Amino acid sequence: MSSASEVQNQDPNQEPPKETNAEQKKEEKEAQGEEKDAAKEEVKVEEKEEKKKEKKESWKDLIYNPRTGEFLGRTASSWGLIFLFYLIFYGFLAGMFTLTMWVMLQTLDDDVPRHQDRLANPGLVVRPHAIEISYNHSEPTQYNPYVQQLHDLLQQYNDSIQEGNELCLVGEYTDQDEQPKKKVCQFKRSTLRQCSGLPDTSFGYAEGQPCIIIKMNRVIGLKPQGDPYINCTAKRNSPLQMLYFPPEGRLDKMFFPYYGKIAHPDYVQPLVAVKLLLTKEDYNVEQTVECKVEGSNLRNSDDRDKYLGRVTFRVKVFQ
Repeated sequence: MSSASEVQNQDPNQEPPKETNAEQKKEEKEAQGEEKDAAKEEVKVEEKEEKKKEKKESWKDLIYNPRTGEFLGRTASSWGLIFLFYLIFYGFLAGMFTLTMWVMLQTLDDDVPRHQDRLANPGLVVRPHAIEISYNHSEPTQYNPYVQQLHDLLQQYNDSIQEGNELCLVGEYTDQDEQPKKKVCQFKRSTLRQCSGLPDTSFGYAEGQPCIIIKMNRVIGLKPQGDPYINCTAKRNSPLQMLYFPPEGRLDKMFFPYYGKIAHPDYVQPLVAVKLLLTKEDYNVEQTVECKVEGSNLRNSDDRDKYLGRVTFRVKVFQ
């Protein structure tokens, strides 16, 4: 009874127990901490939004900045100065290049190259354009491609075309250094006779005695000394019978010198045709033939160049 009366008789202004005050302070601190965290989060959100806005504005300003009037980081006057500089710079380079080309062109001849890297000694080539000619003479489909190549080569040598060219002196050089328009000496297709494709349109391929046409590469200004001719030999124990057209395989000097494509556009080089007189014993056997230019100062035995003044081809006719 005494304890109950003491509680009832306590002063209402008397402070609550210490434990109650500590709990209240702890709650207040937690509430303040939550308010601070919420405030920090709001600040972070605002900062992120501001950064996004700044990024957008920075990209826009990179293209065009309305505050400074800059386009791609430069003002109109700055861009103008840059364009003016490069205009003058590249204009100067173009002028220097044009001047250099003009000076160089003044040193060149329209007709003859100033520096010729070709050898003074020409090579030989054969037609049909094949190092190895192999066919069955009873099968036209096998040799027709060879025959067509020869017909194509001799088109410009047709008599009707060559009659419009000059009749030059046999055995004499056709010097035309002082003439602006160079004349062309006649070389008629009919000169090749049995290998002209006129009496025999198959050039002997159908009968198993094919014709091979040999020509010498063009060299500007070449004037071979002596009396050049083509000589062919078969690399075998017994000799192989051959016919040459023109006779003796002669390369007449009247077709020299050659003045180049511009000064001598209609020039035709001399040809030599060789008809291989194969027999039945020669069929089904590969025949290796070497042809050389001889009778002049032209080289034909350089081991480093097997086509210099000579050419080798193989023929195999099946029966």
